[in-house]
Amino acid sequence: MAATGVAITGMGVVSANGIGLAEFHDAQLTARSGVAPLARYVCDEDPVRIAGEVELPPELTLDRRDQVRADRCTQLGAAAAQLAVADAGLDDNGWQADPERTGVSIGSAIGGAGALENNYRSYYTSGPRALRTRAIPMSMVNDASAWVAIRYGVTGPCVNVSTACASGADAIIAGYQMIVSGEADVVLAGGAEAPVVRSIVSGFAKMGALSMRNDEPAYASRPFSKDRDGFVVAEGAAVLVLESAAHAAARGARTYAYLRGYGRSSDAHHVTMPHPQGLGALRALRRALSHVDATPADVGMVNCHGTSTVLNDNAEALAIRDALGTAADHIPVTATKSLIGHSLGAAGAIEAVATVQALHSGLVPPTANVEDLDPEVDLDVVSGSPRRRDMALALSNSFAFGGHNVVLAFGAAA
Repeated sequence: MAATGVAITGMGVVSANGIGLAEFHDAQLTARSGVAPLARYVCDEDPVRIAGEVELPPELTLDRRDQVRADRCTQLGAAAAQLAVADAGLDDNGWQADPERTGVSIGSAIGGAGALENNYRSYYTSGPRALRTRAIPMSMVNDASAWVAIRYGVTGPCVNVSTACASGADAIIAGYQMIVSGEADVVLAGGAEAPVVRSIVSGFAKMGALSMRNDEPAYASRPFSKDRDGFVVAEGAAVLVLESAAHAAARGARTYAYLRGYGRSSDAHHVTMPHPQGLGALRALRRALSHVDATPADVGMVNCHGTSTVLNDNAEALAIRDALGTAADHIPVTATKSLIGHSLGAAGAIEAVATVQALHSGLVPPTANVEDLDPEVDLDVVSGSPRRRDMALALSNSFAFGGHNVVLAFGAAA
């Protein structure tokens, strides 16, 4: 297995069940759900009344002037970046990297959905004069990336990636590529999303994609369980500080793990449905193993995309089984979404943090709510309590509408 990679020296996460690394990790290990009755808007007559919502503490909340200038998606991304930068020690007594050699890559599937909905409502009820001056920039899908670059004064490459629910993972790959290509030494990479907006939630409900367990919110997201009935919309953000190994060593940075490589593919099958045999996901898994020169026996765990929908879960299970073969009998898999819901473009980044924490701690978090494992899921799904496991390599899957498939391969730090 290849021993090279990009160092992960800092992480920040804001999710429905935890703010910051310690709280988030504890919630994963104790299976504490963040899914609750929806509070962002009045939904008494809506078919879906649950969500995974984030409560930012004052120290991570933008001041009032900035709050009215930034959509919630950007605010969540800024909070995760603040935590990641502090965790990496990058802003101790001044920025600890060359600003021109520092990049930003933050993914989002829909960006400023709340700002967009509010401004459309104002426009169609009261006309053009009711629009806010910042209606356009607040709704831009790249606003979080731009905001973070401005906040830290970094002038290297700044990009946004939007590949639906694979956006956060794809953004991390973009950061990896900046470093491997020599374009940057440090990249703030991750994802942000704030889709708990009435039109977005209602749209997914209209598709029949969401769980209707309104009276049991903590039990609604149940990947791989036979009685699952859909996913739960969630908001959140995560940012990872990626550094070249040489740059991290030169400044004496702590390294949690390494991003060794990745695999990507397209289903080329359907805009919303995965290939029923999981062939696109299978290609991405095999390419990830090939990229890091690993065999199935090298894999210590898989953090699944695990949305809690029948089609996605079953296709993913087939892909994992086909990619790992008989080794899958003994490789634990887990699904972070069982505890926080599905944060769309931020999901891949949040799950990357969960995967790195599992690799670093040697503890695979349980998948919540697997009361009756679907017989179509021929995998070793961790449930009940964490599983201790020494690991050198961990995979994190992100699969998306449009047939975008991404697998990140993380290696343990020496």
